[in-house]
Amino acid sequence: MTYDADLDAKGLLCPLPVLKARKRMQSLASGQVLRVLADDPAAVIDVPHFCAEAGHELIATQDTTDGQLYFIKKA
Repeated sequence: MTYDADLDAKGLLCPLPVLKARKRMQSLASGQVLRVLADDPAAVIDVPHFCAEAGHELIATQDTTDGQLYFIKKA
């Protein structure tokens, strides 16, 4: 999957992955995609909730050996 920006949030615990994603999304234009790598178990709930609240689209998730990848399309 293609993306425009990348955020490595490994090792960060709730709510830091979402807070860093929110800050990174500010620099993106509408329609661009942010890839987030997180290993916090709470991210499975937090990232989709963040997208729904902010109006962004969670276009894909993927399990990896390092955690989970989230692909978020900016509203």
